[in-house]
Amino acid sequence: MSTIRLPADALVLLVGVAGSGKTTFAARHFAPTEVLASDDLRAYVSGDPADQSATAEAFRLLHAALAERLASGKLTVVDATNTQPWARRQLLALARRAGRPSVAIVLDLPLEVSLERNDARPGRRVPPAVVRRQQRALRRGLPALAREGHAQVVILGDAAEADAVRLVREPPQSSVVEQRATSRT
Repeated sequence: MSTIRLPADALVLLVGVAGSGKTTFAARHFAPTEVLASDDLRAYVSGDPADQSATAEAFRLLHAALAERLASGKLTVVDATNTQPWARRQLLALARRAGRPSVAIVLDLPLEVSLERNDARPGRRVPPAVVRRQQRALRRGLPALAREGHAQVVILGDAAEADAVRLVREPPQSSVVEQRATSRT
């Protein structure tokens, strides 16, 4: 069993294709109030988590909520595919502005596993061609992920490894909260 140590004020980016288990991982390890999920925000905006026309507004809300939570020093998990470097850059920029570390947890499961899980989902299924495209983007971006500025990158390569991981919260790496308190005196 591997252990992931998370600063208590971190941005946690879940990275993986549709069906890789990001939402299940988030539910297993984090309180619902700590998770900002793109599907939930699409549902909030449009009433349908699969409504791709609501994506821009959903991510506007996600970025605003993330900025607020990070400014307050609250650990926040972003449950979205995050397979594209440009999407991660936007989230990392918010963490940097708040002076918070970012931890990327990559669920790099075999494509066949993600496709099977996606097909077995109740309700919303992502077209297999989209899952394959996400997988290609993920694999292309993996070598550069460590250079993007995350405090830590964890790659979980199979379902058993993802299921067995243990998260440990540690004191915040950032001293932003202490600096704010000190500057007021």
